[in-house]
Amino acid sequence: MGKILPFERLLEEVEQLRKAGKTIVATNGCFDLLHVGHVRNLEATKALGDVLVVGLNSDKSVREGKGDARPIVPEAERAEMLAALSSVDYVFIYSERTPFSWITVLRPDIHTKGGGEDIRSHPDLQAQIDVVEAAGGRFVLVEHHDGRSSSHMVEKIRSK
Repeated sequence: MGKILPFERLLEEVEQLRKAGKTIVATNGCFDLLHVGHVRNLEATKALGDVLVVGLNSDKSVREGKGDARPIVPEAERAEMLAALSSVDYVFIYSERTPFSWITVLRPDIHTKGGGEDIRSHPDLQAQIDVVEAAGGRFVLVEHHDGRSSSHMVEKIRSK
């Protein structure tokens, strides 16, 4: 079986892994223009547990959050690139703009975001923390890597 699963199938896998005593860690994002900051954050997230699940924003939800010019890379290709990373165990695509509904159902033991997120200027992030904790999990900010973002890469390309 591959690493890219529909959400319902992923839930079945995670339940079996939980029964086996595995710690489930999760993160989410667009992962448009995969870069070293993504790779480092995914490795740091995986180091917190046994199984890393990545929730990938669909093309539709990326457009809703970042505008019509994004994503650059289609969701199927972004999922395939994530699945190729050794730190990633499972990838699923979700269409909501926020991860609240799937976090509530998946109930990861630990959920992470890159440390560059500023909770005060990002109201969805505080809500995400609340959802993770309400589902019995722990929220962790992993190290931020300055200048390493898809948005930064897009700006740099456009300025040339």
